[in-house]
Amino acid sequence: MLEIKNLCKNYGKFTAVDNLNLNIPKGEIFGFVGPNGAGKTTTMKIVSGLLEATSGEVYVNGIDALKSSGKIKSNIGYMPDFFGVYDNLKVMEYLDFYASIYGIRGKECEKISNDLLALVDLLDKKDVYVDSLSRGMKQRLCLARSLVHNPDLLILDEPASGMDPRARIEMKEILRTLREMGKTILVSSHILPELAELCTSIGIIERGRMVISGKVEDIMLKVYKSKTLRIKVCNKLEDAVVILKEYPNIDRIIADNNTIETAFDGSDEDMSKLLNTLISNQIPVVSFTQLDGNLEDVFMKVTATAEN
Repeated sequence: MLEIKNLCKNYGKFTAVDNLNLNIPKGEIFGFVGPNGAGKTTTMKIVSGLLEATSGEVYVNGIDALKSSGKIKSNIGYMPDFFGVYDNLKVMEYLDFYASIYGIRGKECEKISNDLLALVDLLDKKDVYVDSLSRGMKQRLCLARSLVHNPDLLILDEPASGMDPRARIEMKEILRTLREMGKTILVSSHILPELAELCTSIGIIERGRMVISGKVEDIMLKVYKSKTLRIKVCNKLEDAVVILKEYPNIDRIIADNNTIETAFDGSDEDMSKLLNTLISNQIPVVSFTQLDGNLEDVFMKVTATAEN
């Protein structure tokens, strides 16, 4: 769906994007992570046709986005980090205005606008002035605006910025629904735990360069080198530790209060065999859990490495 090759953007002697490479397959929710000034927004604007690249290649659905920016704009929905709304328009009028830009009018426009307002849970606000909406509602309206022409690729720059927890949960559910509808989504955010939960893949950018990218679980393994298991037992803690020490793929063991945490570099099949080994040795296992990695820790670790 989206392929970026050796993308560069220079402002005089300053390099905002530095030989960036990225590939997002159709149907992915890709989380674009990086500190302020890393080049996320610049990259998104180039892909959306709002900014010229210094060099490199960008393809959207196989179409050269840098040479045919007008052609690909009909296939992209862009939601900027700072967006304007026309406060003196009602919600329905606001969507109708943007639909008209794409030549959508009359009954077709009415149906599309109603469907989109239902999608972002604003149908009951269709006759309300935009000025009276909360920030979260305005952001959902802006998302609806980016969907009026039914694009395949959505580019969302900090869509949950400034939202309260309830509004962020609502936005996540909408994005999941859009993926189920076949949309491909490139989303940037500073709320890293939510990106880890929402996205199928992520990329961490630092000083205009892609530091690491891939599926969240693969990145966790690459950074941490192993999985972390938490095993809780009723008793026989010391016996369980003895078994684990003799088991392959185990690196370190921390045991306390009938709970064991250990680094494990085996496969899912190896993990299943480990559980069976404990049970067959009469260890009363209460729970056996693979802990999720912490994307915030990964971000700090890889960007610190990139700076050195």
